[in-house]
Amino acid sequence: MSQRPEDESPQPTPQSNVSSPPRELEPFEDEGVLFGDGSPMEEEEGEELFGDNMEKKLHVNQLVRTIGVVTATTGVLPQLSVVKFDCNKCGFVLGPFVQNQHSEVQPGVCPECQSTGPFMINMEQTLYRNYQKITLQECPGHIPAGRVPRSKDCILLADLCDLCKPGDEVDVTGIYSNNYDGALNIDNGFPVFSTVIFANHLVVKDCKQIVQSLTDDDVNAIRKMSKDHRIADRIIASIAPSIYGHDYIKRALALALFGGEPKNPGQKHKIRGDINVLICGDPGTAKSQFLKYVEKIAPRAVFATGQGASAVGLTAYVRRNPATREWTLEAGALVLADQGVCLIDEFDKMNDQDRTSIHEAMEQQSISISKAGIVTSLQARCSVIAAANPIGGRYDASMTFAENVNLSDPILSRFDIMCVVRDEIDPIQDQHLAKFVVNSHIRHHPSKKGQTLEIEDSDNDLTIPQEMLRKYLVYARENVHPKLQNMDQDKIANIYSQLRQESLATGSLPITVRHIESIIRMAEAHARMHLREYVQEDDVNIAIRMMLESFVETQKYSVMKSMRQIFQRYLVFKKDHSELLFYILRQLAQDQLTFLRGTDESHALVIEIDEKDLKDKAKQLDIHDLKPFYQSRIFENNNFVYDASRKVIIHTVPEAVTMED
Repeated sequence: MSQRPEDESPQPTPQSNVSSPPRELEPFEDEGVLFGDGSPMEEEEGEELFGDNMEKKLHVNQLVRTIGVVTATTGVLPQLSVVKFDCNKCGFVLGPFVQNQHSEVQPGVCPECQSTGPFMINMEQTLYRNYQKITLQECPGHIPAGRVPRSKDCILLADLCDLCKPGDEVDVTGIYSNNYDGALNIDNGFPVFSTVIFANHLVVKDCKQIVQSLTDDDVNAIRKMSKDHRIADRIIASIAPSIYGHDYIKRALALALFGGEPKNPGQKHKIRGDINVLICGDPGTAKSQFLKYVEKIAPRAVFATGQGASAVGLTAYVRRNPATREWTLEAGALVLADQGVCLIDEFDKMNDQDRTSIHEAMEQQSISISKAGIVTSLQARCSVIAAANPIGGRYDASMTFAENVNLSDPILSRFDIMCVVRDEIDPIQDQHLAKFVVNSHIRHHPSKKGQTLEIEDSDNDLTIPQEMLRKYLVYARENVHPKLQNMDQDKIANIYSQLRQESLATGSLPITVRHIESIIRMAEAHARMHLREYVQEDDVNIAIRMMLESFVETQKYSVMKSMRQIFQRYLVFKKDHSELLFYILRQLAQDQLTFLRGTDESHALVIEIDEKDLKDKAKQLDIHDLKPFYQSRIFENNNFVYDASRKVIIHTVPEAVTMED
């Protein structure tokens, strides 16, 4: 290589001997050639590599830092660190020689007998260190549009080995180095170097790391929040705040995120603590948006779609390692989501053979593999949250849940909570939904970033900031382990036997012992939401209510009303009287509107409802005082006015509803 002329050499500065701090490496720059500003080489700037400024722009052998997801790891292998050799002729021990990463160290001449070999490695006196190679891939959120994620090999030495596993998000600091790769030169025909990161620091971004990074102020704020008697309602209001309504689904997702407590009685068989949720309903009801939200808020989440996921893609697959030519196991979505959440959209579009492969993962929480001479079992301790569309696109209320969804009974019984989302026509709710969507678009427009807009939001006082919610969730999962004590076993036994009878009589979903375990898991999750050490009576009642709502919502419309009457005292637990009365009043208003449409008065904008009808319905719920309801915000916001002199409730119907003709 020709020497640089004297006048072009860079002048030394006082700072030239100061080592530069580690710079943030743009995630996965393609080759070992990097620019001073951290940007990857672009094609039009490639000519500058051969100019005078090459050394300034070459960032190989510098300390860099990058964040990525581990996709593959090798086993931990012994690597030579300090080598000693035996001379085969005289037996003299040569060394020690310090082995480097790039080339093999060989002694030249034996100082004892002056022979040039052969030499053998002395196995007893040679020192070894651990060696492991991992493959890092760009984080999904950092990839520019229209580009597939790139990968980079990273070498871990000594105590850094086995700190991470596939699926972990890691923060790596190390030397960005290059080494000679013969295969690249065979392909390209000229000397090409492959790049690799030699790590000297690695942090796994999991729940434990997030908890350790919490400050004392964060912990105090979390404990203060848990003392609020409305903390469960605040958490549910903060789940997917950009989606209107669907409180039942939000409560189900909150319970799934917090999760129950796994058990292993007698160290014989494991009982899962994770809660599985199935969301099924009409198109356009934000099912996929719920899954995308959970992917963002959960500390560890893997997203898959039913159409694009196969059995091996969800569980594990065997592939031949190109370097060693040995068969190795690669983790699928359920294994990568271990101790996290696996989200499966379009669950009904999966093949039956692929769907049966996750039976074991959903209940036993392990995946057994017997392929290519590899017989093993992998851990898959994750919650499965799935979304499915009904047969024919729309949910038919005249059929049972099993008839609406193309799923078998074994897989349905593995879901703890089943949420049915119906797109029902309701003039008042539709008006509120439209206002909410428009306000949301106004509030979150990119041009309004950083500005505060005064838009009415009834849940403003309840919502928790998303970053704080994430810290609260991680803190609860890591530090709170609720115990069952003095549980009302008779109540659960009665509910179970009653549910079995109703299931047999209506021919709906079969009720199994798994549903008892589901009630216990949901009670533990609700206790964990309040950071309680023991499960209380309220937790059990909420769990029973969730189980019964899941069971009743999946019934035919013909038996749903009678079943609500049977389980009414459980279904109204901890529900606000105003919400219950509004639900009844809304039904009365809809019946009245339907009646008027059948007569000549279909153009009427005002509906009058007799107060006596509402009082009779309220007495069935053991509600006798209606005055607080008439003064509540939910009553006024939905265009209801109480006329005390005539004892009627006047409801103004939105004009758009009456102008359909």
